[in-house]
Amino acid sequence: MVKFSTAAFICSVFVLLGAVMSGAGASHTLGELGAINALAGSFMAALSAALTVYLMTRAGLPVSTSQAIVGAIVGWNLYSGFPTDTASLIKIVATWIACPLLAGVIGALLYNGATVFVRWARLHIYRLDAYTRLALILAGAFGAYSLGANNIANVMGVFVPTHPFTPFEIGDSFALSGVQQLFLLGAIAIGVGVYTYSKKVMLTVGDGLLPLSPVGAWVVVVAHSTVLFLFASQGLEHLLASAGLPTIPLVPVSSSQAVVGAVIGIGLCKGGRGIRWRVLINIASGWVTTPVIAGLVCFVSLFFLQNVFNQQVYREASYVLSQPVLDRLAADAINVSALTKLKDKRFDTVKGFRNTLHEQLDLTEKAESTILSRARIAPTVIDSDKLWRLEDTSLSEAQVVSLSRLASRTFDHLWILDEALAELSEEWRSRPASKVNKLFNRRLMEQRREVYELFQAK
Repeated sequence: MVKFSTAAFICSVFVLLGAVMSGAGASHTLGELGAINALAGSFMAALSAALTVYLMTRAGLPVSTSQAIVGAIVGWNLYSGFPTDTASLIKIVATWIACPLLAGVIGALLYNGATVFVRWARLHIYRLDAYTRLALILAGAFGAYSLGANNIANVMGVFVPTHPFTPFEIGDSFALSGVQQLFLLGAIAIGVGVYTYSKKVMLTVGDGLLPLSPVGAWVVVVAHSTVLFLFASQGLEHLLASAGLPTIPLVPVSSSQAVVGAVIGIGLCKGGRGIRWRVLINIASGWVTTPVIAGLVCFVSLFFLQNVFNQQVYREASYVLSQPVLDRLAADAINVSALTKLKDKRFDTVKGFRNTLHEQLDLTEKAESTILSRARIAPTVIDSDKLWRLEDTSLSEAQVVSLSRLASRTFDHLWILDEALAELSEEWRSRPASKVNKLFNRRLMEQRREVYELFQAK
C-alpha cells in the first residue's frame, strides 16, 4: 500500500520527533533498574543488547529491544555487584505480558469496528484504497512518534547517567538539553536501522505471521501505536493523576510484542484461521531467549573489557556507617543495634558492604536498599562558581535561591543535602504518597539528580 522508501522516511522523521520531544518519560524506569555509572559499562550494555537484536533481526525475528537492554542491565548489575531493583524488574516484566495482551484487545476491537464501518460506508474500491493509504500514512507517523517516545530509552537510556553532552542553544528560541542531544543521536541510529535491516522483519510480521488486508494493517499500526503511546506519555500520566485515577507506568515496552499482539488479536477475530502458529512460536522463543542471551553477553564482555582492555566498566562506591547515618537509619525504622559494631568502618566496594550487612542482619530488599543509599559516600560541594549553571536546569527560582544559601558547604551524603534543602524551601520537600503527589515527587527526584550531577565531586 505504501512504498518501503516512503514508509522508511516517514518512520525516521517521526521517530526523531518522538525521541527528542517525549523520550524522557520511559528512560527513568531503566535507571531505577540499574544505574550504570561508567561510560565503558554503558557502552558494553548497549553493545550487548545491540548484538543480540542484530543477530535475531538477521534471522527475521521481531525480537524485543526492551528485553535485550533489560537483560544487559541485569548482566551489568551481576558483574558489578550493584543490586537489581526487583520492584522495577517486576514492573518491566509485567509489561512484557500486558503489552501484547493489551495490543491484542485493542486490535480486535478496532478490527471489528473498522469492518462494520467499511460495510456501512459502501465506498467505491478506488476511494477505499485512497482513504486506506492516507490512513496508513497517518497511523504510521503516529506509530513512529510513539516508537521514538517509548523505545528511545532502550537505545540510549543506559547512557543517561554518563552522557558527555552539555545544553545546546541557538538564540532564545531553540535549545536542546544534554539528554535530548543523546536521544537525537539514538533516533538517527534508529532511522539508519529502518533503512538497512528492517525490511525482512517487516515481512515476517506483515505477511509471515498472518496475511493482512490493508484495513487489517491499519488496525495493527494503530493498536501498536496506542500501546506504545500509553506507556510513554507523561501528559497522559499527569492527566490521570490529576483526576485521581490510576496511572499507567512509564516503561519502555516492546514494539514488536505490541505489533504481534495486535496481529494475533485480528487473527482470533477471524476464528484463528490463517495464524501461522509455528511462526508465532519462533517469535515467542526469541522473546524468551533475548534477555538471557543479552545478559550473558554483557557479563562476559564486561570481564574482557575490564581485564583485557583495562577499561573502567563501573565506578566503585564507598560506604560508612557513621553516627549520623545510624541515627537516620533508626528514623527509617531500620534495626541498627546489630550495625553499631560496624560504626565508622569504611567499605570501598559495594560487594564487601552488602556481604557484611547480610552477615549481621537478615535484610529485606527494601531495608538493604535504604542502608545502601544512606551509607553511600557521595561528596557534594556547592561550588559558588557553578551556581550560574543552574539557569540551564529545570529548577525554580526558589530552589535556586535555596541552593545559593548553601554555597561553599560540603555534604558527605546526598540525603544530608536533601534535608538541608528541605529546611530552606518547601519546594525541596517530598509530599506524602498519593496519585496526585506522585508526579511532583518524581519531578523533585529529577531536579535533585540535576543538582547531584552538577555539584558532586568527580
